[in-house]
Amino acid sequence: MRAFLANDHFKLGTFSTNCSSGMTVTKVDERWDNSWDNNLRLAKMLDAAGVDFMLPIARWIGYGGETNFHHNVLETMTWATALLASTERLTVFATMHTAANHPVVVAKQLATADQVGKGRIGLNIVAGWNRPEYEALGLTLPDDHETRYGYAQEWFDVVQKLWTSEEVFDWDGKYFNLKQILGAPRPVDGRPPILNAAGSPQGRDFATDNADFLFTPAIDLERSVGEVQELKDQAAGKGRKVGVLTFSHICCRPTEKEAREVHQWYAQDNADWEAVDNLINLQFANAQSFPHDLLALIRDRMAAGHGGFPLVGTPEQVADGIESLAKAGFAGTTMSFLDYAEEFPNFRDNVMPLLAEKGLRPAPDAPAVAAE
Repeated sequence: MRAFLANDHFKLGTFSTNCSSGMTVTKVDERWDNSWDNNLRLAKMLDAAGVDFMLPIARWIGYGGETNFHHNVLETMTWATALLASTERLTVFATMHTAANHPVVVAKQLATADQVGKGRIGLNIVAGWNRPEYEALGLTLPDDHETRYGYAQEWFDVVQKLWTSEEVFDWDGKYFNLKQILGAPRPVDGRPPILNAAGSPQGRDFATDNADFLFTPAIDLERSVGEVQELKDQAAGKGRKVGVLTFSHICCRPTEKEAREVHQWYAQDNADWEAVDNLINLQFANAQSFPHDLLALIRDRMAAGHGGFPLVGTPEQVADGIESLAKAGFAGTTMSFLDYAEEFPNFRDNVMPLLAEKGLRPAPDAPAVAAE
C-alpha cells in the first residue's frame, strides 16, 4: 500500500502554491510568489519535515481585481512531476479538470509521473465549476450536476481501466468512443490516491464511489461533525472507506496580538475585495463546494484563505485549532500561508512538535511508513 494511504496520522499538506498569491486574496507585496524556485524550495522543506502532500489548483484565467488573483498558475501535471523528481517522501497531487483533459492522456501522464516519484503521485479530480474558464477554453459547462458527474464517472472509468487492463481494448460509452487503447506503463503501486471536492448530492455520490478522500470546507465545526460522519457513513454503505479532508489558513506568530494584527493587515485592510467578490459570485453561480447558506457570511475568510478554516494565533493556539479539526472527524487539512516558504519553518519548528505531543502526528524523527 502507498505510504500516503497507509499512514493513519492526521495528514498535513499545502494548497495552491502553484498559484499567484496562493490562497490569500491580498494586495500586500509580501503575498506568495508562485515561482518555480519558490515551489521547489518549499517542497524540499516539506519533504524533509515529513509533511504528507502538496495539492495544486488548476486555473486558466484570473479572478480580476487589482491583483487579478490566480492569473499566474503553474500547470499542475508538469509541476507535480518536477517536484516528485526533487523529493523523496512527499506525495504530490495533480489537479485535472475532466472536461479539459482527455482520460487516455491523463492516465499515461499520471503513470509516467508515478514512475518519476516511485509511487508518490496523486490525482485530484474536478468535474467542473468555473464557467468563465470553460468559455475561455471553448468548452460548455453543463448546468446540471448529473451531466457533469456522469461525464466525470465515465472519464475516471476509462482512466482506471487503462491502469489495470493488460490487453488492448475498445471503449464504447456515452461520452467516449475509443479504439485499441492500452495503458502502459501503469502506476507503480496500484491506483494512486484519489481526491475530490464535492458539495452537491451528485458530487458526493461520485466522491464516495471513487475517491479515497473527499475535500470539503470547515466553516462551522459543530456542523462539520455531522457532515463528516454522514459522508463516512455514505461511503461505508457502499463498502468503501473515504477520509474527509479540509483546508485551513495559518497566521502563526509568537503572540496572539501580533498574529491578529498581521492577519488584519493583509486579510482585511489590504484585501483585494473586488477579486473576493468575483470569487464568491462564481461560487454562487456555478458550484456547490461551499454551503450557499454560509458563503456570504465568510467573505472575510475568502480574503484570508479562500474560505479556509482560520488558524490565527500562537503556536499553541494553532496546534489547538488543528486538534479541533481532528476531533470534528477530519482526516487532515491543507495549509496556506501569506508566504509559504517564509512562514513554514516557524510552523515546522513550533507547531509540528505540539501536534506530535497531541498524538496527531508522528514524532519529528520517526520514519515514514514505507510502501509495502
